[in-house]
Amino acid sequence: MEREELIKKAELLKAIANPVRLCLITKLMNIDEANVTYFTNCMEVTQSCVSQHLAKLRSLNILGYRKDGQNVYYFLKDETVKKIVRALYMEEKHG
Repeated sequence: MEREELIKKAELLKAIANPVRLCLITKLMNIDEANVTYFTNCMEVTQSCVSQHLAKLRSLNILGYRKDGQNVYYFLKDETVKKIVRALYMEEKHG
């Protein structure tokens, strides 16, 4: 594997290793899309904090979004992240 590819994979793992971001991703695994309000109970952080984490995931192309008026709806678009998160929770069920 080339150096650039390894760096990219490491950045992806770093992004989802954050507990708040992992919570956001996990919540999106079971629904098509959601707005910021939907995520406010993730790790008991503020809406502002949730927005910052959503922006980080968007910047890494893990999440996509669509605007509907003033509302922004987020969806999980990275298939690799979906597989990683599923694997994390499968281990939990079978462990």
